[in-house]
Amino acid sequence: MDSTTSTTSTADTTGARHTGAVPDTAIRVAIVDDQHLVRSGFAMLIDSQPDLRVVSEAANGEEAVRALATTRADVVLMDVRMPGMDGIEATRRILAGSNGAVGAADAGPRIVVLTTFDLDEYALSAIHAGASGFLLKDAPPEELLEAIRTVHRGDAVIAPSTTRRLLDHVAPLLRRPSPAQDAQTDAVARLTPREREVFELIAQGLSNPEIAVQLFLSEATVKTHVGHILAKLEARDRVQAVVLAYATGVVRP
Repeated sequence: MDSTTSTTSTADTTGARHTGAVPDTAIRVAIVDDQHLVRSGFAMLIDSQPDLRVVSEAANGEEAVRALATTRADVVLMDVRMPGMDGIEATRRILAGSNGAVGAADAGPRIVVLTTFDLDEYALSAIHAGASGFLLKDAPPEELLEAIRTVHRGDAVIAPSTTRRLLDHVAPLLRRPSPAQDAQTDAVARLTPREREVFELIAQGLSNPEIAVQLFLSEATVKTHVGHILAKLEARDRVQAVVLAYATGVVRP
């Protein structure tokens, strides 16, 4: 398949609706939800935007894993509760099938977990599985569209206030002593003073432009610092970095 322009296929299981070429400038979106009306509604909304294009739809996790093994997507909207394989396991498998290394060309899609349940255990499980954020299904349309663009840019955490509320609640679990936590603490200690400043602001949910204003830096410089931080912490993205900040006590509820 061409890496920049492809066509989607129509299938009963995926419900894919596009047969034309996907512009190489468009953000490629996959929708995974067991409710056909939900998938259709999301697809109509997303396809109404000139910079977004739905390239795949799936009704459960198994279909999503199969579809995304052959169809490239930049962002996946993943339902949590589905029959068969749920969204948490599907997220884990999709990302395990790619190279999760920071900055890798085949690092896999960014996954935004969708749920109608504002429940801590689902959101935390999604983050641990590698999701780049989560969003409630009843979020306003403009919030959903901005979430897709934001997670694709990788310069902010989806719904930072919700993420912070979740992590404040589960922080004691994250800080339980373990060999992994010792390694994370050592990694944080290796950050330079400036990187530590940027890391703390990332953990507060600030975007790159907001960090640039606060530290009187250019956005390009902030982006460079963020890249170095993620590499040193071996964090796939900003959400993973925020979780690590809570786990190591850099941020306390």
